[in-house]
Amino acid sequence: MKKVLIVIDMQNDFITGSLGTKEAQAIVPAVEKRCREAKASGEGIIFTQDTHGDDYLSTQEGRKLPVAHCIKGTPGWEICDALLPYAEKCVEKPTFGSVELMKLCADYDAFELCGLCTDICVISNAMLLKAYYPEKEVSVDADLCAGVTPESHENALSAMQMCQINIER
Repeated sequence: MKKVLIVIDMQNDFITGSLGTKEAQAIVPAVEKRCREAKASGEGIIFTQDTHGDDYLSTQEGRKLPVAHCIKGTPGWEICDALLPYAEKCVEKPTFGSVELMKLCADYDAFELCGLCTDICVISNAMLLKAYYPEKEVSVDADLCAGVTPESHENALSAMQMCQINIER
């Protein structure tokens, strides 16, 4: 079985920057360990990068979340240093879910997601994968994700589980 680890938006702005949380900071070492294991075992690894332009605050998302973040080319847009050695394949995405990611996943039999934020981009991409590839295994490692709040993290995990996405703890 050909498996891919999908690392969602482990970017500085979501970890220590404008939208950072202590929960996001806490998962970095474990995500780095999982990336190291995936690389050693020959699994695929794909990173996503939330990517916005200088006009972010005038976009629909920016009007609803008026915090400038992940502006392309800024330090906050970059993948965190600990994970950079594993970010050889990276998909920029202008919104929560990525159709481009779905295309890159076509050749894999199973998908494991981790990263940020459980309740926004992780759930969006997990649900897209389930819709695009209903007969393939989709799993989310709960311990390698963090949400906007601990409560919204748990709510997202419950919602994904109801949609037959495997939640690993």
